[in-house]
Amino acid sequence: MLTLGIDTSGKVASVAVMDGERLLAEKILYTKLTHSQVILPMVQELLADCGLELRGLDAVVCAAGPGSYTGLRIGIAAVKGIVMGAPQLKCAAVSTLEALAWGSSAFCGRIVPVMYARPQIVYVGCYESRGGSIRALSEDKVTNEAEFFTALDTSSPLMLTGDRAEEIRQTYFRDNSNVLLSPAADRLQRASALCAAFIGSPERAVPPAALEASYLQATKAEKDKAHRDS
Repeated sequence: MLTLGIDTSGKVASVAVMDGERLLAEKILYTKLTHSQVILPMVQELLADCGLELRGLDAVVCAAGPGSYTGLRIGIAAVKGIVMGAPQLKCAAVSTLEALAWGSSAFCGRIVPVMYARPQIVYVGCYESRGGSIRALSEDKVTNEAEFFTALDTSSPLMLTGDRAEEIRQTYFRDNSNVLLSPAADRLQRASALCAAFIGSPERAVPPAALEASYLQATKAEKDKAHRDS
């Protein structure tokens, strides 16, 4: 299955193409430009480098969130546009936290992806890795970091990953040898991890109109509306 992944959920823009479990190409870019300016040119460049065209792909996958409100909307809109122009393609949106877990799937044990939301608040998930497969142990959530990590069971080894992982380990688990830190490169969002997640569960494909962002918390517009209505 030839799968194109697009991740615009964080500080990097990332695109990748996988043929089954084989990674054909991936590009990850820190940029001062907005994701909307760089992501489609990155897709075009990557496909050209691989000698592929959109009509030759089987599926396209994006990050569902959590993450940047604007970034998530850009990625989902890009996938919808691509699939509407190539209706034979399957499409799906994968949890950003699940994709981070897939990025460390060589580890066997619990993986806890953690992303910064706002001061003292994080997005966090808990997954089990069996050296190539990932399953969720609980629902992704937005929560107070101190409450979550002081209560976390560390009686067996686990791995932290994501953009807040290093700070969490230094703050709560500095002397705990059971709490490991994923390699720095694996703590970034990677489009190849989205592809791997979809290839592992292709039944998650949905019609393009059904692609939605999962912010895990109210957006600013929703908060403002609630304040006006109160």
